Amino acid sequence: MKSIAFIGLLGLVLACNSSKKNTITEMEAENTDTSAMINSNAKATFGGGCFWCIETIFAQLKGVDTVLSGYAGGTVKNPSYKEVCTGTTGHAEVIQIHYDSNQISYTDLMEIFFNVHDPTTLNRQGNDVGTQYRSAIMYHNEEQKELAQNYIQQIENSGVFKSKIVTTLEKLDLFYVADDYHQNYYNQNGEGGYCQFVIRPKVEKFQKQYKDKLK
Repeated sequence: MKSIAFIGLLGLVLACNSSKKNTITEMEAENTDTSAMINSNAKATFGGGCFWCIETIFAQLKGVDTVLSGYAGGTVKNPSYKEVCTGTTGHAEVIQIHYDSNQISYTDLMEIFFNVHDPTTLNRQGNDVGTQYRSAIMYHNEEQKELAQNYIQQIENSGVFKSKIVTTLEKLDLFYVADDYHQNYYNQNGEGGYCQFVIRPKVEKFQKQYKDKLK
């Protein structure tokens, strides 16, 4: 069964808005996301720059149970935040989303993922630079891989972005949960400078565009 997802790709990517065409506000895409393909107790793992930024966004969605910040995609076992920040571990800062696919689909999550970060900047989101900040979809199974491949191809074909999408598709091996102080970071440290000037604008734009999907 095919479903149609209308995605508004203008306005939420803050890191490099100049890479977007200003005349496109939504795109129609065909997807094959069904509840039979991904069970109701599902997981999704995305890397889109600093995990503090995207964790708070996905945690607000209906159907999302928990969101954990952590590391994946590298070779170092049990990496520390300091080690990952060196860019030498191969790991990316990622979030792992536990969700109910009867309430929100994997395609819905990908739509938001591509809206809240810039998938065209290689190993960079704004002033955060390094392979640890790469745009990445860490797929849990072949169904997720296929959905992601199709979705990226549809975005490329639409011409929504002026530049090529550099999001990597990587099979998830191990996910390492970050230390407690990284979890729910924005809500715990909202008055800090990074939260006020980097995270808050993203959150406010997200809430405005996706108010119907909020808890």
